[in-house]
Amino acid sequence: MQNVRKTRWADLFPQEFLERQAQLPLVYLPLGICEPHGYISTLGLDTYKADYLCDEAANRFGGIVAPTLGYQIHEAGYHAPWLAEVLGEQNAMMTSMPPHVMLYFFLYQLRSFYNAGFSTALVITGHSGGNQQDFRLAGEIFESHSQMKVFVFSDPELVTGMYKGDHAGKYEISQSLYLRPDTIDLSAIDKMHEANSLGRFAQGTDAGEANAATGKDIIEKSLTYIGQIVEQSMHRQNLPTESMNYAQVENMYKELTQRKSEWCTLRTKPEQTLAPFGSKWKKFETIDLASSTI
Repeated sequence: MQNVRKTRWADLFPQEFLERQAQLPLVYLPLGICEPHGYISTLGLDTYKADYLCDEAANRFGGIVAPTLGYQIHEAGYHAPWLAEVLGEQNAMMTSMPPHVMLYFFLYQLRSFYNAGFSTALVITGHSGGNQQDFRLAGEIFESHSQMKVFVFSDPELVTGMYKGDHAGKYEISQSLYLRPDTIDLSAIDKMHEANSLGRFAQGTDAGEANAATGKDIIEKSLTYIGQIVEQSMHRQNLPTESMNYAQVENMYKELTQRKSEWCTLRTKPEQTLAPFGSKWKKFETIDLASSTI
């Protein structure tokens, strides 16, 4: 990158914030998580992707980057049988949150953006698989009660039709080899077969095919798509005219929970093989929001 600008909300002086916001009243929110990515990668891969895409998009196209959220929905619904399959009973070392807590907090994050004077929020999550659909639903509800536009994308959705996302395979590891080569150790690719190892630990089967050139192409194509979204947003100057209170967000969350049948993070996927009985992940496959034992 050249001519890197100050784009982080936390790094801006008040006048700098107002100047950048006046040029483009768009805020980026990077969503990540710490979770297993085999022996070959550090745990924060999903966060690195989201951070870079938001930071570089703001640098190239304008806007302000909100503080990164390094916690995401995991364990619940379709995550449970996946964890049983690729992790087993190992310590997952995850910064995992349940969906009802995460989505409730997300609505209040959007409120903070709205009250700070933004007309558009662009959320990029490096952790995907379906979670983004629930964040998108919450964003749609927020939109319907405010003047603010909310976009939510997982990073594979930015390159739909060009690349297929994976988990700690060629797609993800290539991105890290380009963005953060210091976080990848391909010499450890066979460590999962060693005695007393943690096993597969969610490593992708084609991780050995990863390369930095592919990672660069994925990132550049992702930024091209983000640029198109930002260009659309440049025409949105309908800034909030009054502050949003807590009661309004509580009503939005009530509406969101009334649509819990649409939450994909509360259910498994039809094509999945369910976690075996006795697995510590089994109890997370189906969650009842009305239960006091969630």
